[in-house]
Amino acid sequence: MPLSPSELAALDRESYISLVTFRRNGEAVKTPVWFAADAGKLYVFTEAEAWKVKRLRNDARIRVAACNVRGRVTGEWVDGTGHRVDNAKTEQHAYSVLRKKYGWMMTLTDFFSKLTGRIDGRAVLELEI
Repeated sequence: MPLSPSELAALDRESYISLVTFRRNGEAVKTPVWFAADAGKLYVFTEAEAWKVKRLRNDARIRVAACNVRGRVTGEWVDGTGHRVDNAKTEQHAYSVLRKKYGWMMTLTDFFSKLTGRIDGRAVLELEI
């Protein structure tokens, strides 16, 4: 059952979610990530070669829950699906909602990603819960 708009808004007030993706053998792997909600979807950015991106390619199932920076879950688990965004317009939109939410922290992250040449190695994930 999808989250209601008020439940999604409450989740979006959190700084991190624990994103669970699944290995081929069905084992769940948790990762704390920044995220931003918009139009009923969650957006996450990560390294394009990260294992979570590869796992999503093989199995679109996800679970998310609010968590702290260390990944300790503080909310209820919600099931959904996810995929890597391959549309430039959607990717730009995702970055704009992430920048709006995280402000100077996202700007600083972008700056250092550009400085180290890693900004072009990013991927955006779109999650539906």
